[in-house]
Amino acid sequence: MTQLKRLQKIMKERNVESILLSSTLNQRYITTFNYDDGYVLVLQDKAFILTDFRYIEAANAQVNREDFEILTPKGHLKAVPSLALENGVKSILVEESALSLEDLSRFEKAAEGSVSYVGGASAILTEMRMVKTEDELNNMAEAQRITDAAFSHIISVLRPDMTEIDVALEIEFFMRKNGAERTSFDTIAVSGTASSMPHGVPRNVKLEKGFLTMDFGCVYGGYCSDMTRTVVIGKADEDIKKVYYTVLEAQTKALEAAANGERGCYRLDEIARDIINGAGFEGRFGHSLGHGVGMFIHESPRLAPGMDTGAKLVTGNVVTFEPGIYIPEKYGCRIEDMAAITDNGIRNFTKSTKELIELF
Repeated sequence: MTQLKRLQKIMKERNVESILLSSTLNQRYITTFNYDDGYVLVLQDKAFILTDFRYIEAANAQVNREDFEILTPKGHLKAVPSLALENGVKSILVEESALSLEDLSRFEKAAEGSVSYVGGASAILTEMRMVKTEDELNNMAEAQRITDAAFSHIISVLRPDMTEIDVALEIEFFMRKNGAERTSFDTIAVSGTASSMPHGVPRNVKLEKGFLTMDFGCVYGGYCSDMTRTVVIGKADEDIKKVYYTVLEAQTKALEAAANGERGCYRLDEIARDIINGAGFEGRFGHSLGHGVGMFIHESPRLAPGMDTGAKLVTGNVVTFEPGIYIPEKYGCRIEDMAAITDNGIRNFTKSTKELIELF
């Protein structure tokens, strides 16, 4: 069943007349067509792609014309309510997390009261994206394969005179050259004292002694990968080793628990957090254990301490396992894998070594 058919099935079950997709990723998710200027209007029994001259040739070549009618109206704002009215639709659900108040106001003004625009589409799409199909999982596996290869590459070319920006750019160039559409997010490569910042920005400074944390991923077939590896520039002292191996143990135990059938979002975070706290680093693991990944780099579900204790992972979820320890103005360490939940445990997409690597 295509994503469009899945969405239409949900719409019928919930008595949703129509959905207007405005975010480029959700448009691609439903149509498989990658474009960034237009809208997708989905009704219970038909669907429309609204675009313009720049994309019409590509759309005609790539879109399943049995599922979608491709239109190039002169004004999208008026075309949407007109299409709705032609098909007996009076209510349109919009992506409440993507459509700005300004754009919503423009749609409402153009409709002149003929249809109503209400929120609710984002929640439906978020729910759908949580469970991946086999094709989606295969795209994510390939994205992670490229990402793993990038880690092997950067370890082989790192030099002490490189800057953090050099490292980030080398990783990104390798991924693009080896099949990635783009990066999943801005690459993190921070060393020394800057590694204490979980989302630190690469600096134009030479690599500092101590931890070098690299958090990166790429997009393949529209789907993201996400991994983090931390290496040591220079020799690791006992304090550095304690931090590293505590993070590694926390991640290993959480992964093992998931592989053995633990599905509690809160519980998996708790397993990793208890190990870090018990090693004397209480308060130094300031983010959640993990998050969902898909076409969006951050999706549901979340492995977090604030989650409802009843929240459970299900087959088809893809989540990260990324505990960390961060000591301000000193250093930080994070290790991250991305894994799919299966009927029998997990499928860990991430293959890169987690041995402590010391360089130079």
